[in-house]
Amino acid sequence: MVASSASSASSAESSGRDIELDTAALRVLAHPLRLNVLTLLRERGPSTATRISDELGINPGAASYHLRRLASGGLIVEEPDRGTGRERWWKSAHRQSIHDPAAAPAEQREAGRAYTHAVALAAADRLRRAAHEVPLLPQKWLDVTTYSDFLLYLAPGDVDRMRAEIFEVILRYRDGDREATEGASPVAVQVHAFPAPGTALPPAGEA
Repeated sequence: MVASSASSASSAESSGRDIELDTAALRVLAHPLRLNVLTLLRERGPSTATRISDELGINPGAASYHLRRLASGGLIVEEPDRGTGRERWWKSAHRQSIHDPAAAPAEQREAGRAYTHAVALAAADRLRRAAHEVPLLPQKWLDVTTYSDFLLYLAPGDVDRMRAEIFEVILRYRDGDREATEGASPVAVQVHAFPAPGTALPPAGEA
């Protein structure tokens, strides 16, 4: 399963429902910056194009464009009774976006690959931005932060079982009202499992 990053823990800021992405939504999300905009709304709650542009270091016009594209795909909605005619507030419509290539119909294969590519690029960008903040982290967060990289020799079935076990642990921590926990902060947990580059590609001419 490939899931777009960040599932909101706050039912006040999202519907609390996960969405299985269809082909149209996969195409909307096949852009790493658009994924990061959606992730920001899920992590921080409703926001505007100006606020998002400041947070991600992009042009406000670009932020507005990506917000409109996300809205056209039904992934975000306007926050009612907030903002002015010149400033629109947006919020995520779902807790998490999910795409499972193994269960997807054949006609989604191309869109699914583009989406997966965008997810990987978005995760790399978030990791880069997090790295810049490491020297500024309070000691209590630095002590528990981890950036780990392991090389394992596994068959596809092994990866599938390990992935399911890891997700089971993550779900235990995601469920429930953890915002009430003293000292809690949104924590990005990135799970990557992929063949080492250059080791699993089919020979030239084969798909």
